[in-house]
Amino acid sequence: MENLPSFNIIIILLFCYVTQFILWQTLAQDLPCRTTCGSIQVKYPFGSGHGCGSPRFHPYIACSPEGDQLLLTTHTGSYPITSISYTTSTFIITPPHMSTCTSMQQSPNLGLDWASPFQLGSSTFLLLSCTPPTSSLNIKGSPVCDTSSYLCASIYTCPSVIGLGLPLFPPTNTCCVYSPANFNSKGELDLQKLKCMGYASVVSLQEHPTDPSQWQYGVELKSRGGALDDYYIDNKCNTCEISGGVCGYAPPVNSFVCVCSDTINTTMDCNTRSLQNQPELTWNSVSLPSSKS
Repeated sequence: MENLPSFNIIIILLFCYVTQFILWQTLAQDLPCRTTCGSIQVKYPFGSGHGCGSPRFHPYIACSPEGDQLLLTTHTGSYPITSISYTTSTFIITPPHMSTCTSMQQSPNLGLDWASPFQLGSSTFLLLSCTPPTSSLNIKGSPVCDTSSYLCASIYTCPSVIGLGLPLFPPTNTCCVYSPANFNSKGELDLQKLKCMGYASVVSLQEHPTDPSQWQYGVELKSRGGALDDYYIDNKCNTCEISGGVCGYAPPVNSFVCVCSDTINTTMDCNTRSLQNQPELTWNSVSLPSSKS
């Protein structure tokens, strides 16, 4: 009986250990930060889900539930991300209903959320199967189409034009080269208002300007800079990633965390594992990062 208090202490310590272990496992499930999603390398400011990467990019960017695609989600749909250039802060999406030389189809509107940190890049939009003549197409009195371009004549050589209800080799006055493109006040490419059935978006002609089967199709987007891209935060992310961690944030104040592979989160990197004498960084879309003592 004299050993009973010691036994109780052991039980309490064991309970605390098990509780802490379960808590760590729960945190690991709540912050499933990945370094890859499908074939795409994922690093700051992109993230694979809630709590990963930059808080500005969530909920717009996330890995699919299956883990095989990185997706951009807006009010008009979800779009697979096929490549990311971290040096130029650009990435390419491939809308599933976008037309290409091998497949043309009617397309819904494409749009971006105004609150998101993304804008159109340097893609060239081709509006297809429009009400002729497209030379008269205008927005607020300004002509939209580049009538001198050869791109319409090139893409209309693709047999898949029949998917838009067009005959083979249709007249080019039903096509419009819209570049640089702009979205309307809703942040959309409004095909119904433009009186066009579909669109193709070309990222690169791939040294084959008149062979649309060789073009690179997709919509290039560019991420806008913000306070979260401050030099100090970027350096913390680089240090975290070099140490094997994933740069993330902890809601609700979006304080910086380095998510380590063994489910331990720190405010610096996965080598130090130290939470002492380090400021808590709050990521804020209005002001520069601030320290909280």
